[in-house]
Amino acid sequence: MTVERNPKDIKVSLLLTLMVALGPLSTDLYLPSLPSLTETLSTTVSRVQATMSVFIAGFACATVIYGPLSDRYGRRPILIGGLTVFVIGSLGCMVSATIEELIVWRFVQAIGGCAGPVLVRAVVRDVYEKEEAARFLAYIASAMALAPAVAPMIGGWLHVLFGWRSHFVALTLLGVLFIWAIFILLQETNKHCDRTATQVRQMAQNFRLILNHTQFLAYSLTLLFSYGALFSFISVGAFVVIGVLGVAPDKFGYLFFFVAIGYASGGLLAGKLVARVGVTNMIGIGVGLGLSIGIVGLALSINETQTIAAVVVPVVGVFFACGFVLPAATAGALMPFPEIAGTASSAISFLQMSGGAIIGFLAGYLHDGTTLPLFAVIFASWMCAAVVYSHARWRGTIRPLNDATNA
Repeated sequence: MTVERNPKDIKVSLLLTLMVALGPLSTDLYLPSLPSLTETLSTTVSRVQATMSVFIAGFACATVIYGPLSDRYGRRPILIGGLTVFVIGSLGCMVSATIEELIVWRFVQAIGGCAGPVLVRAVVRDVYEKEEAARFLAYIASAMALAPAVAPMIGGWLHVLFGWRSHFVALTLLGVLFIWAIFILLQETNKHCDRTATQVRQMAQNFRLILNHTQFLAYSLTLLFSYGALFSFISVGAFVVIGVLGVAPDKFGYLFFFVAIGYASGGLLAGKLVARVGVTNMIGIGVGLGLSIGIVGLALSINETQTIAAVVVPVVGVFFACGFVLPAATAGALMPFPEIAGTASSAISFLQMSGGAIIGFLAGYLHDGTTLPLFAVIFASWMCAAVVYSHARWRGTIRPLNDATNA
């Protein structure tokens, strides 16, 4: 018999955290194998990098569907359905014989895998209030960073011992485990299912309402560009660290560990500070810090300082700043829409992932065997985030969320 627990139960909180980590795990686990795939599958760097961008694009496409479906039918059944698609896509990746097949199955895998991150946000909005939601998302971000911290190390060992296909065996098993855990642990949190949520006209109306909301746009666009700075390294970091700096694939994970710990530290500190400084001010601190670090990284790359420290230290700082921005911006964007939290979460994820895919593709396209394109993209992303945030504060579109008038 299913034992259903309150979403605030520690076991359920752990399950939610792990499901949010499914996206980073799906990208980071096989990072050490990316450079070798050019030879194994007889292809190019840009086509191998496309397996990353198409995954993020698949995420972006599917997010538009999962939110309204969960508003209509509930979070729990849609989570189970999405994870089933994820398992099928992972199996397809495992047996792919060409880069074209791998790209297609990565898209399918992403369509299923995005159910976790999208619907966990909706669950959090169902259960928590404003500052509580920001704090919980910050702690999730901190704990979640353990996955991408450990994933490249495990991926490096798997690559050396069993080859690149073993990564997708592991992801298949993980998807099956999540489905089982949802059946056992998670109760339904959507207590007000909307039967009109999946009607095309109603979906269009809901998305139009969300995308025309100035507060939503300010927070979500800041989120998009900040995530772009982070994803640019995830997208081409292996080519820079392994290809440019000459680090062995099984050692790449150890460097990535420090990068991910930067994100975990930022999320943990943000969780402690958010009640004191407010969500909006927390975002401002993160954006300012990220822009400053982006300038340092760009200056080092222009000076042709191509060392491990000159790459990893600034990137750690970028991930630390994102630990401040991403959870707080997510909470800020979700708050105006308690009745259609699933659809709002879909809109956030669509903007975040589609923006990340474009910025990541740009970083891969510009890669020229040096560190300059990576840090140029990181700097440009933070500059855009700073412009959006500053304009919104100047216009009064967003204010500190401690102010009840900005609920």
